[in-house]
Amino acid sequence: MFKVRSFGRVISVCAVLTGLVLIGGCGKEANQHGAAPPPPPVSVAEVIVRDVVPSDVFNGRIEAVESVQLRPQVGGVIEQVRYREGDIIKKGELLFVIDQRPFRADLERAEAELARANAQANLARMERQRAVDLYARKLISTEEHDQRLATEAQADANVRAAEAAVRLARLDLEYTRIRAPITGRTGRALFTVGNLVASEPTPDVLTTIVSLDPVYVYFDSDELTYLRHAGSARQAEGKDKGPVVFVSVGNEADFPRKGYVDFVDNQVDPRTGTIRLRAVLENKDYQLTPGQFARIKLLASAPVQAVLIDDKAILTDQDRKYVYVLGPENRAMRRDIQIGQVYEGLRNVISGLEAGEKIIVHGVQKVFFPGMPVTPQMITMGDPPPAPPGPPAGH
Repeated sequence: MFKVRSFGRVISVCAVLTGLVLIGGCGKEANQHGAAPPPPPVSVAEVIVRDVVPSDVFNGRIEAVESVQLRPQVGGVIEQVRYREGDIIKKGELLFVIDQRPFRADLERAEAELARANAQANLARMERQRAVDLYARKLISTEEHDQRLATEAQADANVRAAEAAVRLARLDLEYTRIRAPITGRTGRALFTVGNLVASEPTPDVLTTIVSLDPVYVYFDSDELTYLRHAGSARQAEGKDKGPVVFVSVGNEADFPRKGYVDFVDNQVDPRTGTIRLRAVLENKDYQLTPGQFARIKLLASAPVQAVLIDDKAILTDQDRKYVYVLGPENRAMRRDIQIGQVYEGLRNVISGLEAGEKIIVHGVQKVFFPGMPVTPQMITMGDPPPAPPGPPAGH
């Protein structure tokens, strides 16, 4: 009986000791978890302040400098189509020929009328000379003398009228050969061989021609943007070329094409609050086509001082943009900012930052709340994040 009780006491003592050990271990572990973690490492860079040339980007359309609807000046049947649709043709090239036979006949008749008028004029001239001689010898009356003079004047007028008719007939014959009035690309032939075309009352359109080099780029600017660039336009007055623009079309990522503004409309459209501008652009490779969509970058007249940061440092809170500025005691302080354009890979901050301030660029996801302490690692704005430390030597 005594042995059984002793054995139970031993078990109770062991249980108490085990509980104390567990409690002690849990308390130690709790103390370890309650310790504050070290400040997280982040990459910090000083904002860059330098002069940049501001620009604005607009959407626009390319239009031809010259566009012609080719119409006949005389009516008739199309006898020849001398060009291939879509070809680039030179000014003066023959495109259409209208049946010339009736116009040749008209010319021959006019030339015959001119010959008859010349013969009558020669006769009247001789009769007038005889009348002058006879009148001097008082062999004819004054009335007959004056009549011979009037007959000669009328004959001379008939000659001039016949000459004008010949010129008009030759001009109509020349109009049967329809030539390109400008250099450019031709459109579809709306009339083919054998079709009758009219010149009156409304001439038919045979085809269209658009010039290709140079081309115009039309775009609209709002009032505030126009005022920012008004200085450039004023500086360009009296010069051959206006403010410089850069243009991209299609999938061109950059703005590889350079031109200049040559026209600004004389008033703002009150319905839209915009003003129309026009730029001239070279198109020597003929890759630009009228009607094509284009993006236009318009540069300001003078550089301005800008605060530039890396886009990776910018965070978004609904409609606000902000960054973390390195504050006193290496604490991350939130700062709301307004951003602008990108210059050489860096974002322009319009307001919210000043020269000399340092912001967190890499590691912003480690900042959980404003005022949180961090461990800054200085880098240059725009640099990639520093590489993580490697394993210790020997491992």
